[in-house]
Amino acid sequence: MIAHTRTTGALRRIVVALTLALTGGLLMTHPTTAQAQVASQAVTGVLVILTVKAGVTREQVMAVMPAEVRATVQLYLGGKVREWFSRGDGRGAVLLLTTNDIAEAEAIMDGLPLGKEHLMDHDYIPVGPLQPLGLLMANPAAMRGAQ
Repeated sequence: MIAHTRTTGALRRIVVALTLALTGGLLMTHPTTAQAQVASQAVTGVLVILTVKAGVTREQVMAVMPAEVRATVQLYLGGKVREWFSRGDGRGAVLLLTTNDIAEAEAIMDGLPLGKEHLMDHDYIPVGPLQPLGLLMANPAAMRGAQ
């Protein structure tokens, strides 16, 4: 009986994982579906990938870093920077901002010392709740049947 319960639990996890993976794959392979999902998705933050511009030296960046760190800490304490990371390749940073749109994220980044000095390039990615999870809530009876 215990082995049957473990097998059922494992099978349920596999079915849920496959459902999420296949749904995400479907969204990525059908651009119109993916665009509709993004358009209706609530944006709860913007991921900003900062990269040192070509031709900018480490010395140029380091001269501005004390002011950049102080300003970024103020944004963190004010709730605008949710998370921040160093890039593994050493060429910049990644910030998760608490904003509802890219325009606000751009304004924040342009106001920072590195932005004012035009030393970094920025890529902006709006993010929100994981959409495939909504499928679990939309038809809970179908998921119970997969158990």
